[in-house]
Amino acid sequence: MLDWKNRAGSAPERAAEPKSATRSYVGGLLFSRALATLIGLFLLVTIALGWYWSQEPALFPVQQNAQVAAEREGKQMVIGYTTVETLKTVADTLLTKPGGYISNDRFPPGLWMDNTPSWEYGVLVQVRDLTRALRKDFARSQSQSAEDGDLAKAEPRFNFDNKSWVLPSSESEYQEGIKSLSRYQARLSDPSQKNALFYARADNLNNWLGDVGTRLGSLSQRLSASVGRVKLNTALKTEVVAPGEVPQVDEEIVETPWMQIDNVFYEARGQAWALSHLLRAIEVDFADVLAKKNATVSVRQIIRELEASQEPVWSPMILNGSGFGVLANHSLVMANYISRANAAVIDLRQLLNQG
Repeated sequence: MLDWKNRAGSAPERAAEPKSATRSYVGGLLFSRALATLIGLFLLVTIALGWYWSQEPALFPVQQNAQVAAEREGKQMVIGYTTVETLKTVADTLLTKPGGYISNDRFPPGLWMDNTPSWEYGVLVQVRDLTRALRKDFARSQSQSAEDGDLAKAEPRFNFDNKSWVLPSSESEYQEGIKSLSRYQARLSDPSQKNALFYARADNLNNWLGDVGTRLGSLSQRLSASVGRVKLNTALKTEVVAPGEVPQVDEEIVETPWMQIDNVFYEARGQAWALSHLLRAIEVDFADVLAKKNATVSVRQIIRELEASQEPVWSPMILNGSGFGVLANHSLVMANYISRANAAVIDLRQLLNQG
């Protein structure tokens, strides 16, 4: 016999089921839309931040910057002060530019960016080289002289891993390096301190320029390899060649990987940015040496080429067209400026070597 009582009692329950299902569907739809909105806002904010953080710092007036720093600290503008102050400012720019130092970031948008870390590494290379030159040459009268204690502390700080996130972070190590440079600079500009020295000699400058030329030469080769180049193998075996025979030379095609082209480009931009400031400081502190060697124009020619490489890049991406193709090749344009700067460095070193 049919249970009419139970059937009558279940009718309201069946009527309530569609309403509950509707509410669940609407709730799920609202949650999905809210989640999609939050994700969209997150992506929009990170993209905007990434664009802002990727803006390269502008060039700053080196001599004026050093004068302002000397007046603020109540110090004298002695020989070497401008070079050290410029080195400090260039290093500090890595930490205080928009977004700060992002090479060691573990979260977006810094995690997604690769051009700015390449630029930062290029700047860091020049900071390391000049800090080493200060410790090894500029602050020592001869090879048997004792090295400066603060400079001996600064060099390893700047040579710390550039991608260390914590314990310790790269930023903290570089900040300690800047503090060591500041202590050396304070002693250098204090007449009562006799143990801080800066020797503006032609041989010291020539040694540092040798490192500069090596860096620029390497960058020029890497930039030019964006389109692939046939390179002769220079590691020739010592063989006896019969008269009338031409020695066989191996050839290899050298080409920058497609995913590394923009990294090499921005590393070159970073090195050129830092080096243009450091050379302007060298022009101030080594003014007498350069004038006696008739080399001031050569220094300014190097600076001119390096600053020309800092023109804004209007393309949203680094183009890699063939050498004479339809599209531009930004790497070859940069290689042109770097090569001309390197040629000027070679000429400058020859002038400094002359009596």
